[in-house]
Formats: sequence, structure tokens, C-alpha cells
Amino acid sequence: MRPLSLRSRSPVHGLDRRTLGTPEVLAQSVSSAAPAAAMAAVPAIVAATAGTATVWSFAIATAVVLLVGVCIAQFTRRMAGAGSLYTLTKQGLGTGAAFASAGAMLVGYALLVMAAVTGAATYLTALLERLGAGAGPPLYAALALVVTIGAAVLVVLGVRLSARIVLLVETLSITLIVVVFGVLLAGGVPAGGTPLVDPGPAGVAAGVLPALGAFIGFEAATALGVEARRPYVTVSRAVLWTAGGAGLLVLVAAYVQVAAIGGAPGGPEPVLAAAAGHDGLAIVLDLGITASFLACTVATSNALVRVLFSLGRDRLAPRQLGAAHRRYRTPHVAIAVALPVCGAVPAALLLVRSPDDVLSVLLTIASAGYLTAYLLVSLAAPPFLRRIGELTPGPVVASVIVVPILVAVGAAYLMATSGPVPLVLAGLLTAIVAWYAWLRWRRPDALRGMGVYDETSAADVHGAWWR
Repeated sequence: MRPLSLRSRSPVHGLDRRTLGTPEVLAQSVSSAAPAAAMAAVPAIVAATAGTATVWSFAIATAVVLLVGVCIAQFTRRMAGAGSLYTLTKQGLGTGAAFASAGAMLVGYALLVMAAVTGAATYLTALLERLGAGAGPPLYAALALVVTIGAAVLVVLGVRLSARIVLLVETLSITLIVVVFGVLLAGGVPAGGTPLVDPGPAGVAAGVLPALGAFIGFEAATALGVEARRPYVTVSRAVLWTAGGAGLLVLVAAYVQVAAIGGAPGGPEPVLAAAAGHDGLAIVLDLGITASFLACTVATSNALVRVLFSLGRDRLAPRQLGAAHRRYRTPHVAIAVALPVCGAVPAALLLVRSPDDVLSVLLTIASAGYLTAYLLVSLAAPPFLRRIGELTPGPVVASVIVVPILVAVGAAYLMATSGPVPLVLAGLLTAIVAWYAWLRWRRPDALRGMGVYDETSAADVHGAWWR
């Protein structure tokens, strides 16, 4: 019998393999989804189209995200990588779809980091204003750079440290937001404004698109498959638990803002307005949302740099991006390349545009990347399972249900975009297509072999770790 041949070390050597427990992996997805910030902001946006049926829009969005999570889990229970969804998509749909997913995830993660930096700077400025400090574009920009530097330091020092910190911070922020909602619900909200209306089924469907914005980033734990101690269990749990937990939290927030508070003539916006009218609540609210955005910045940065790390190992991007720091075992080159850009762009935009405009544009563009990647990985699950001989009805049903919904949501997204967003999306799409064409011409072998993931090595079998 021919002896089994094993690699001397894993294809993703250099990262701190098999060290993260369930809490740290869960923190990655929870903080990337930033449920505290979503609870405060998204229900009012959804209510603009869904009215009194806002809770139903969130219920549908939660179901959609859970189905996407089921599709993702078909991969994460069988393989561990650092390339997030593009590594998974390759196993089911091949090179072209995998590269499209890689481009989409880069757009999604990078723009979400920028949006989180913007949000943190915005609410931190508001907090400082309430405490008597001045404000203005230079302060917004300076705080954006400070937030980015802090996130970069944590990401370099290691995912274990950063994951524990973001889990603590996000837990604190969720607690603070829940306290604010509880106080407002108990005390009531002053009447005024326009009452919510019943929009009918069309309004419920239209509300699903913005409601999905409360979940983007929930899959971020897939980028930690290499570093998770029990990746085939913990990553799948983190993705599904985050989808369900975030769904529960935003449903509660939607109920408080619409079913209870929105029943008053003021609509859902008075949740924030009422808090603004109480100095104590306003400070707690700003602190909670700031903390959530800070945690999101760190967690999403972790995911972004690991996608770049995988692309470097796949030779689809400069090889240096696939390097790992010898001491901290983090992708330090990818961090040095990505984080300055993710800080400089929002800082520059905040000097010339209002924070609300900057945050809206960045989140809108990020959503396009996430929706594309979710669609592709949901399509990829059944072919992957069929290829390995493990196809069952459940994943097929999940894919058949969620794919048409994501296509419809994507079409609605494209029709709803306006301002600079279509031009930015067109430019990003052109860049991704050009990148793919160059690789087809110069590195076709790298494209065929893309999607590197962790494999058992000789050192693993003999009881040692090659890192």
C-alpha cells in the first residue's frame, strides 16, 4: 500500500493555528455585525418604507440571513480557511465565481471598516460635544485616524487579544442600548411628527432590503477558520448564532421603536430624539453606539486582512500580503497595506461631507459586496455537497429559497441606489474585471488553484505545530 503523503506544513502556515475558542470566534461575527449600532439606527430606516409592519420586515430578513448561514455552514463544517466566503465558493462554483466573491468580500469588508471608522468618529464627537468639547470636520477626521490606528494596533497584536476586547466592548454596547430602549419604553415618548401607516405586503417586502443591512458582517467568523481551535464546530456555530442573536435583538429594537413608541404620532425617530432630550440617556446612547462601531472596526479589520492574506498565498495578489509576523502570527503586511487606506478615506471624506452622508454612502457600497458574496455562497452549497457525495434535501431547500430572495433584493438595491454610489460601484466592478482578466492572461495556474485552506500536515500528525 502506498503511504499517505502529507505536507510538511499547512498552506496557511504563519497564522496562529488552532488557538481560538468559541467566545473569540463568536466575537468576530457578532462585532462585525455591530448589533448595538444596528438596533439604534436601522429600525427607523426600515420604518420609512415598512411603517407599522417594520417588525415583519425584520422577521423576513432574519429568516433570509439564517438560510444563508445554513448554506455557509455546509462548508465550514468540512473545511477551514482564512479567505472567508471566496474560499468556500471556490469549492462549489469554481474559479470565476470564487474570484467574484473575493472581489465582493474585499469591497464589503473594506467599506464596512471605513463605515465603522466613520460611525465611531461621529458618535465619539457627539459624546465629546455633550461633555463640552468643540466639534467640526477636522475633529471628525482626526478621530477617524485615531480609531484606525487603535484598531491596527489591536489587529497586529493578535486575534485572541482583539477578539476578547471586542466581545467585551460589544457586550457593553448592547447592554447600554437595551437600557436606553427600556427607559424610553417605560417613560414614553413625546408625541409629534407623522404617524406610521400600514404599507401592505409591498411595503413589508421593500423593508427587507434595508433590514438586511443590520446583519452584514455576520459571516466574519469564516475568516478565522485557520485559527479556531475546533473550526468545524465553532465557526458554524458563530455564524448561525450571530444571525439568530442579531435577528432577535433587532426584532426587539423594532418592536420598541415601532410597535410601542411608533404607535405615538412621532414614528420611530423619537427613540433617538427622546434620548437626545435627556442628557443622561443621550450620553449612554452615544457611548453604546461608539463602542459598537469601535468593535466593528477591529473585527471587520481582522476579516479584511485575512482575505488579503489568502489572496497573497493564492498568488492572486502581491505575495508579500501572504506574510505573517513571526511573533504575533498575524498578517502584518496586509494590515500595513489595508488599514491606512481604511482610515485615510473616511478621514478625507469627513473633511468635505457630512458624517451622515459619508456613513450612508459607505454602508450602501459595502452592502453591495456582501449581497453578492452571500448570493454566490448560497448558490455554491448544493454543487459542493454533490461533488463530495453528501448532498441532502435541507441545504438544497435553503439554497432554493434564499437565492431568489437575494436576487430580488439585489435588483431592488440597484434600483434604489443614487448619487455617487452607482459611479463608485461601476468603478469597483471595472477594477475587479480588469484584475481577473490580467490574472487569466498572466497567472492562469494561480487562478485554477485559488482557494487555499488549512490542511493536516506531517507536524500535526506527529504532535507539533508548524506555524
